[in-house]
Formats: sequence, structure tokens, C-alpha cells
Amino acid sequence: MGGFIGIGNQFYAILLIIFIRYLVLASAAFLVFYYIKKNAWSFKKIQVKFPALSDYQREFLFSVSTSLIFAVLGYLFFFGPIAKYTFIYKDIHAHSLWYFFFTVVLTLIVHDTYFYWTHRLMHHPRLFKYFHKVHHLSTNPSPWAAMAFHPLEAVVEFGIIAIVPFFFPIHPLALALFLLIMMIYNVYGHLGFELYPRGFSLTRVGKWINTSVNHNQHHEYFTGNYGLYFLWWDRWMGTLRQDYDQRFDEVKARKS
Repeated sequence: MGGFIGIGNQFYAILLIIFIRYLVLASAAFLVFYYIKKNAWSFKKIQVKFPALSDYQREFLFSVSTSLIFAVLGYLFFFGPIAKYTFIYKDIHAHSLWYFFFTVVLTLIVHDTYFYWTHRLMHHPRLFKYFHKVHHLSTNPSPWAAMAFHPLEAVVEFGIIAIVPFFFPIHPLALALFLLIMMIYNVYGHLGFELYPRGFSLTRVGKWINTSVNHNQHHEYFTGNYGLYFLWWDRWMGTLRQDYDQRFDEVKARKS
């Protein structure tokens, strides 16, 4: 009985962390941009029209579903029988602090590659309706869409956590920091507002960084702009929308 209670506590702890992280970040963004500053900043919205209440509800409910799936899989990989086969280390002094932060950056780079190619694959006509269609019901996404995945896509999205610990040593806190960054950028990508300054997409650094305008175009048109954090795969593979820089500038040039 004690072991069963322990399993339950671990699972609910993971679920709580995943859901609270999503809820705090998405609700904060929604409160500022869709409520407090809605009228004052409405002209800045990438797609000027705001989603319907039913869109917010759908996005939230599928995000709850994703949280549950992530929690189940997270438990299996970090507390279940699979955990002993990973390179996860719990003694933070086993590797240097430099290595700790290096693994966070490396995981972001690996995840961006993983996301780009799985994302493109889920856009294949034979797979789209089974995996990715639910997410694309948000043609004009809000922060609540950050985790609004079909259960099958949720499993695919969890895949990066199932892959990374088998390739190099990583501490649980490094994974937690990576997941926090991932959620922040996911909320920003679905924000519906652009936070980077005008001209950013044309700068030496900005041309390689994904933006909310970029991902919003993907939701609006369904083609191109498949990256997550960076744009190098889109640029290298010719999948960056040709009107991206023009759209970015148009959004940031609005005065009222």
C-alpha cells in the first residue's frame, strides 16, 4: 500500500508541475494581452480579430489532456522501470556547472531539430488529421493553445524527453529548466502578439530566431514555418514563408 501511495504522489507531483507551469504562463499572457490591454493594444495583434470563447475553451481542454499524457509518460521515464536505462544523474556535483547549462542549450538545439522534422511529418496528408489537425483548429491561436494537442501528437511532443536522456548525462533540474524555457517560448509563439522589435527578423541574429509572427503565419496558412525556437531548418530546407519578413515588418509598423 505504501508503494502505491508513493507512486501516486510522484505522478500527481509531475502532473501538478506540468499543469501549473502551463496555467501560470498562459493565464498571465492572456490576462495582459487579451483582457487588461485588449483595447489599447488590439491594433498590435498579428491577426487583428480575437478568437471566440469556444476557441479558448477547446485549447484549454486539449492542454489539460496533454498535461495528463505528459504526466503519465513522465512518470514512466523518470520513476518507472525505464529510468534505470537513462543517463539522468541526480548528484548535481557529478558534472560541472558549465556542463549543467551546456546540456540545457544542447537540449534546446536537439529539440528544435526534433520538432521541425516531426512537425513536417505530421503535416503529411496521411497523418495530419490523426495527429496535428486538433492543434490547427486554432487558425488564430491564443496563449491557451500552447499545449492544445491531440493525444497522439502529445505522445510525439513528449518524444524529446524520451530521447535526450538516452544520449548524454543530464540532471533533472536541467530538464526542468529546458521545459520551462520550452513552455515560455510556446506561449510566446501562440501569443498572437509580437514582442521582438521592428526590424528584428532582418538582423544578423534575428534572422535565425523564431518569432510569434512566424508561428502565427503557420497557424493561419498551414504551410511553411515549421521551426520552434530557431529558423535555421526552415531556411536550410526552403520552408520559410517568403512573405515572413514583410509580415513581421507590417505588424510592427502599425501605429494605431
